[in-house]
Amino acid sequence: MRVLVVSQYYWPETFIITAEIARLRQEGIEVTVLTGKPNYPSGNVFPGYRAWGIQHEKHEGTEIVRLPIFPRGQNSAIRLMLNYLSFVLSAAFFGPFVLRGRSFETVFVYALSPILQALPAIPIARCKRARLVLWVQDLWPESLSATGFVKNLHVLAAVRQVVRFIYRRSDRILVQSRAFRAPVAALTDDPGKIHYVPNPVPDLRPPQTPSPEIRALADQIGTGFSIVFAGNLGRAQALDTVMDAAGRLSDLPQVKLFLIGSGSMEPWLHDEVSRRGLSNVALPGRFPSDAMPVLLPKASALLVSLRAEEIFAHTVPSKLQTYFAIGRPVIAMLDGEGAAILTEAGAGLTCPPGDAEALALAIRTMYETSQQDRQAMGAAARTYFEAEFAPDKITAALKRHLIAARDD
Repeated sequence: MRVLVVSQYYWPETFIITAEIARLRQEGIEVTVLTGKPNYPSGNVFPGYRAWGIQHEKHEGTEIVRLPIFPRGQNSAIRLMLNYLSFVLSAAFFGPFVLRGRSFETVFVYALSPILQALPAIPIARCKRARLVLWVQDLWPESLSATGFVKNLHVLAAVRQVVRFIYRRSDRILVQSRAFRAPVAALTDDPGKIHYVPNPVPDLRPPQTPSPEIRALADQIGTGFSIVFAGNLGRAQALDTVMDAAGRLSDLPQVKLFLIGSGSMEPWLHDEVSRRGLSNVALPGRFPSDAMPVLLPKASALLVSLRAEEIFAHTVPSKLQTYFAIGRPVIAMLDGEGAAILTEAGAGLTCPPGDAEALALAIRTMYETSQQDRQAMGAAARTYFEAEFAPDKITAALKRHLIAARDD
């Protein structure tokens, strides 16, 4: 079976689609990837690539066609919008040309934000007489308003119509959260084509020789009672609430929060830690994904947080699956689907989003919980991961849907 994957992001950028494609290839599926030039998260095009021009390469047997793209830069809404639009336009203009003479049975869109990247996949699929499968990772236009990126109601209404167009021209829609079904169905003409396929976890193999920086941070995390957050430090993660909760824990000097990662809120976090004198918060910066299997198991508990927005009640943060795979107890400042999964698994504690007092209480409760009970939570997390999120099960589901779409 020949599949064209359309994704603005791909290796060497660290997104789960890379490992998933490798597993699909092992299942005998021939994959070509249409993507942009790697520039996430630094905002600059990676060494060895150039922003303009078309580049061809292979990675672990997968053919990659890279299209011109405008680098996203840092902390610039205009550059980010140009980055998004440049991939859509490049794929629409250059895609049919660079793919001429090739046949595909299915076009598969890994639909991270922006979902607009699915637009050029529609004519490509039609031109190739292929079926179009969409794997929805984020709800649009809800995510635009929830993050504050777009507030104009007329713009949001226009985006909703574009999303409706994309959904209705997709032959099969996969959603990463069961709670996505209703909002996606509201914009489709056939709710029966919506299917639940959760996200897999990134590759969790540790580096053969961890760097001195990784080992040093692992030692720090392993000392005392550590709460570790790992991932994007952005507005959606409700980090202001996390800071407020940290301020309420000053009477527990053994407890320390490690916020590992980078993002738009990172400068604010450094200023806030300094302004408040929060000695119980560490900001070690961004570490490579292969450092996580070294760092996360050292934590006493792992933290996931999102803002109090309706869209986030539908969302299952991908780090939740990663945390479950690590097998450590989880503190989740979530509601909706993410909180329901954690409660169902018996893998930790939940508290309402945006409630600093409740988050501080959850951390206190976890601190006062016996080591034996925390280990039981971690074991429950791993058991749930194996039952619901194991990579081989997700790959089998994806393969099944790609084939079913072809045969419909």
